[in-house]
Amino acid sequence: MNPENAGLSDFSGEVSLFPLPNLVLFPHVVQPLHIFEARYRQMVVDSLASDRLLSMALLCHNAEKLPGTLPRIHPVICVGRIFREERLPDGRFNLLLHGVSRARITQEIPSSGKLYRRANVELLEEVPAASKEVEETLRGSLLQQIDSWFGGQPEARSQIRKLFKSELPLGSLCDILAFALPLDAELKQELLELVDIEERGQLLLTSLRENKESLAESASSKRKFPPDFGAN
Repeated sequence: MNPENAGLSDFSGEVSLFPLPNLVLFPHVVQPLHIFEARYRQMVVDSLASDRLLSMALLCHNAEKLPGTLPRIHPVICVGRIFREERLPDGRFNLLLHGVSRARITQEIPSSGKLYRRANVELLEEVPAASKEVEETLRGSLLQQIDSWFGGQPEARSQIRKLFKSELPLGSLCDILAFALPLDAELKQELLELVDIEERGQLLLTSLRENKESLAESASSKRKFPPDFGAN
């Protein structure tokens, strides 16, 4: 099994779907979530009683919703595992969700009385870069692009440099950067869909160069790294 989804050795192939309009989860990262809607509270209760898995899905931008149909979502999602939870007295939850693996929806499952959506999925495996040299070149180019943006945030800059100096694989590094940087949600979704690590790194690098001014502005505004809680 690919290292990216090694934590899913007993995976049933069924997931709960948590669609949001502006949040893309990636493997290797942790997303704080505040759960307050009744359907998603039910989803969390069911998940905690079984495999502790939730899958984040991005709602399609400006997708027309036909009467009697569910909102369209992108078919490539991220399977996450709840590794810490706090149930509040009124039934709401605070969660820490750890991204585990990319997956592609093959078929949505009828609700069977549940308030939330479920689907059958296939786990996606990463395709390695052509060579170690290609990986190192991409790694160096990414660091060069990112390092100067956080000059006013020494703590964030230190974290980023530690990531680049670590033994973290390039695919995981790209996922962490794509998750943490203020990129458009549709671009993040495109990066999530790229299982080829070299292609993912190249797209991230190109996007960082093209969005240099806006990203530098976000960095100078002391945007928190990593991001804060997301809410449903």
